[in-house]
Amino acid sequence: MTRTTEAARHPAVFAAAFGTGRVAAVEAMYEPDALLVPEPGNPVSGPARAAASERFLALGLPIEVRPKHVYTAGDIALLIVDWTIEGTGPDGAPVHIEGTATDVARRGEDGTWRYVIDNPFGVAETAP
Repeated sequence: MTRTTEAARHPAVFAAAFGTGRVAAVEAMYEPDALLVPEPGNPVSGPARAAASERFLALGLPIEVRPKHVYTAGDIALLIVDWTIEGTGPDGAPVHIEGTATDVARRGEDGTWRYVIDNPFGVAETAP
């Protein structure tokens, strides 16, 4: 999966990686020690991050991203992104998950952006 050299495009590149259904493609969007907050108040990294991503990917549905704000200071970016996962899950039940992510990305030495903190539910108290 190709990363982007534009911070504002990082959410779309992440969505494309997510759409492959492959954990390795999603993991390539993160720095090695990056945090993912799959549930408010429960950050994970490393193998636990990959496992959390796998749970989202197991839905077999694409993610739609709509960046609201992108603030860049040098090699750091704050990304505020509305997102939705919607459709019919593998069990035939309807799925609708959405949030407003509050994410931090960093431009690496190769000039491409990766998540340092991926907080999909932003400031929500609990996940839907």
